[in-house]
Amino acid sequence: MATETVITIVAGDSGGLTAAHESRLAAEVKSIGVDSLRADWLGDGCALDLILSGNNTELASRLRQKLQNFGPFDIFIQPLDENRRKGLLLADMDATMVEGETLDDLAAHLNLKDKIAPITAQAMRGEIDFAEALKMRVGLLKGLPVSALFETLDGLHYSKGAQTLVKTMNRFDAKCVLISGGFDIFTRHVAGVLGFYRNIGNRLGIQDDKLTGDVELPIVDKDTKRRTLAEEAQKLNLPPARTMAVGDGANDIPMLQAAGVGVGYFGKPAVQEATPHQVRHSDLTALLYMQGYRKNFFA
Repeated sequence: MATETVITIVAGDSGGLTAAHESRLAAEVKSIGVDSLRADWLGDGCALDLILSGNNTELASRLRQKLQNFGPFDIFIQPLDENRRKGLLLADMDATMVEGETLDDLAAHLNLKDKIAPITAQAMRGEIDFAEALKMRVGLLKGLPVSALFETLDGLHYSKGAQTLVKTMNRFDAKCVLISGGFDIFTRHVAGVLGFYRNIGNRLGIQDDKLTGDVELPIVDKDTKRRTLAEEAQKLNLPPARTMAVGDGANDIPMLQAAGVGVGYFGKPAVQEATPHQVRHSDLTALLYMQGYRKNFFA
């Protein structure tokens, strides 16, 4: 059982984490009665571990409350134990591994983005059922030529740190799975570029080189994501504590909560409420610093 807690602080794009921030952070922690602590810099100017004695839910809660307005940094508070470095990562695709929503980008080809994007936003906030929202949006794309899928692929932009995250975890023998309520034509490509060993996505109905407006069953939804996390962990003989998941939308919440560490990546309000671990200022390399990787270990 862990007897120590680790606070990991990660700077945003501009960097700027200094020794003065270390001193200020230590003073904030000591102000709630913690005496024994030590610092370990994971990357000069960008990431720092502060390790303190004691580990319990009450301590973590008090620290989060105390540090919530510390500055433009992402701060993660966890037990310091043998499960810190994960053996499995499950990652959402849209607005997590890639910027934006691929379905919305497809809709632009039919000048329907203004109609479809609000439905996407509602689904990601958890305001409407994901499967129904997916069917509704895909139905509006009926007749879209397959060529539009490849044009959308060519326009993909990857989130900062995505490739570094996956390739570094691969280097240290972890397994990474890309799972999305989006479409397999995109997950296959993104997984290949970033280095995921497996990808899962929904399948679009296609006939005569055009979208039929249907999604093939079964639909990849929030339950699929949670179930896949458990199945992959079992295959790898990993306890839940050695798994990590990352996503931004309401359909990611069961997966995030089932993982040893679930991280919201610029998450919607429901995701921010569902897990205390949030990336709001930095990028996906924060997930490596959370696991104790030093910057010079990065792929």
